[in-house]
Amino acid sequence: MVTMFVGEIANFVAYVYAPAVLVTPLGALSIIISAILAHFMLRERLQKMGVVGCVSCIVGSVVIVIHAPQEHTPNSVQEIWTFATQPAFLIYVAASLSVVLALILHFEPRCGQTNILVYLGICSLIGSITVVSIKAIGIAIKLTLEGTSQIAYPQTWFFLTVAVICVITQLNYLNKALDTFNAAIVSPVYYVMFTTLTIIASAIMFKDWSGQNVSSITSELCGFITVLSGTIILHATREKEPPPPLGTVTWYINEDSVKSLEEHLINIQSSDEQ
Repeated sequence: MVTMFVGEIANFVAYVYAPAVLVTPLGALSIIISAILAHFMLRERLQKMGVVGCVSCIVGSVVIVIHAPQEHTPNSVQEIWTFATQPAFLIYVAASLSVVLALILHFEPRCGQTNILVYLGICSLIGSITVVSIKAIGIAIKLTLEGTSQIAYPQTWFFLTVAVICVITQLNYLNKALDTFNAAIVSPVYYVMFTTLTIIASAIMFKDWSGQNVSSITSELCGFITVLSGTIILHATREKEPPPPLGTVTWYINEDSVKSLEEHLINIQSSDEQ
């Protein structure tokens, strides 16, 4: 739990100094490390295709890092607010919230227990808004620590409120998805949807790809697709726990029961001999 807490803090700091287009796909590296540690520490077998998935994630991550755009850090939370209130991002937020409401009010009662995309669609759309809000909060904290206080601005508290609401909603529906569906299916599908929508939201709000040529953007997309493919392969080929054999019955009896059973068998055997 301590290492998870430290890792999430590091992930939060990463969003301050690097664009989400770079940070979010690199989250696949945690899946690789988990698979390797599970192989050595938990004795879980890493399949050959699992190794291919790890290599794909690494190759895709390297491509993304090489062609990642330069981060432009805003000078104040008001500048971030300007990004957040531009028409293109407002349209994205409105569309996302509309889809989320439709999924919650219409589709969840009808097919939430049978269609995995309902819960994960809510998580991913809300998660993309969570990331840009957290990035705004991180930049505000960074500027405050550097001597330019951002606490007095109402925009800072607005981003904080949005982040808290979105995180709670996201965790709620992610837990519902994990309770309803197999984690081996939830994890890769959620990663693909969440990462894709986060990159789209960040690219619209912070204009991560502005100033880059078509070749660099294409290379980033290819690296991203490679990472997604590796993630799916890793989850699809991981070793499953063997189910209990069919037709077996396990008896749990105490010492007295065993003794009485032995005496009963001895009596039966003696009567047969007579």
